[in-house]
Amino acid sequence: MNKFNSMTAIAFLAITFTACKKDSDEPIIVVPPSDGSTLTLNGLIGAEAGSAAGNSVYVDFSADKQTSAERDSWDLGFYSGADFKVILNSSNGASALVINKTDLNAVTISDFDPNGLKVGQGQGNFSLVDDGRETNILNKTAIAAISSTDAENKVYIINRKGGAATVLANEELYKIRIIRKGTAGYTLQYAKITETTFKTLDVTKNTDANFQFASLVKGTAVTVEPAKASWDIVWGYSMYWTTSKDVNGNTIYLPYAFSDLVFINNLVGTSAAIVTITDTKTYSAFSESNIAGETFLTNRDVIGSGWRSTQPATGVNTKIFYLIKDAAGNVYKLKFISMGAGDAGTRGKPVIEYKLVKKG
Repeated sequence: MNKFNSMTAIAFLAITFTACKKDSDEPIIVVPPSDGSTLTLNGLIGAEAGSAAGNSVYVDFSADKQTSAERDSWDLGFYSGADFKVILNSSNGASALVINKTDLNAVTISDFDPNGLKVGQGQGNFSLVDDGRETNILNKTAIAAISSTDAENKVYIINRKGGAATVLANEELYKIRIIRKGTAGYTLQYAKITETTFKTLDVTKNTDANFQFASLVKGTAVTVEPAKASWDIVWGYSMYWTTSKDVNGNTIYLPYAFSDLVFINNLVGTSAAIVTITDTKTYSAFSESNIAGETFLTNRDVIGSGWRSTQPATGVNTKIFYLIKDAAGNVYKLKFISMGAGDAGTRGKPVIEYKLVKKG
């Protein structure tokens, strides 16, 4: 290399280094959390009844953002954490029945009674659904934890859409089997119950998400939840639970589908507190100094159905409001403004108001 070319190369390297150094010294812009807002949640897809709203709605308070996800768009959620667990689409009233076989192709309609998949309206039991009584959705799932030993992973029959003691036609039922794909994810084997060969879908864990989702109908991965750091609560229809009495008057617990449920994102540490309104404790006057007197819980159903009332007409419960502590430590006060005939609201499009009380 001649002297001129050497000097040119040195100058170019110096300019490149300076440019890179300048880029690395540029400050990282941190967007402050929202001070609060009012949102009308977009639960309706079209003309469906508000009590059967077609969307689940995820809300991120710090970003003033809502994300609607069609309930019927997915069937299985594959956990992205350390455990190998799979959830059913509770928002679609799904149920699952285990079959004591590991060969998917060998399972036919003769291996089970479709009526055994019914849940809701007094039918079924908690072995068929992800148990809504649990504080964590992963604590008791209808599909057993996926074993590292392939032979231990059984076939399941999936009724992908139910909840009202209904089961899809036989030809719309799916049989599935899930095995691990190393340490990185899962392999889903699936077919309709009438089919004699199965397809496969590999699902890779994503540490930015609570779950990776799949549609049996489409045979593909689908996007449902926002990134796990980008939502605090989710509103919508879901399998849950209720109580009844047996012939002896004893309390029994039953799987039951609810409208207007609200769950918190407790898998990332979100928590919530219920604040009862009194003459000296109101939503408008509640401030950071009042937080210390409240108890935060991490149960996913801290809010549940308690935010609304159905007597004498469907509307919000005006006797309480909530505190939400997100994963970043921001604390918001949250109240529901309207949701039905009892408060001049629209069923399926509840209106919420939230305000930052303490910055994390």
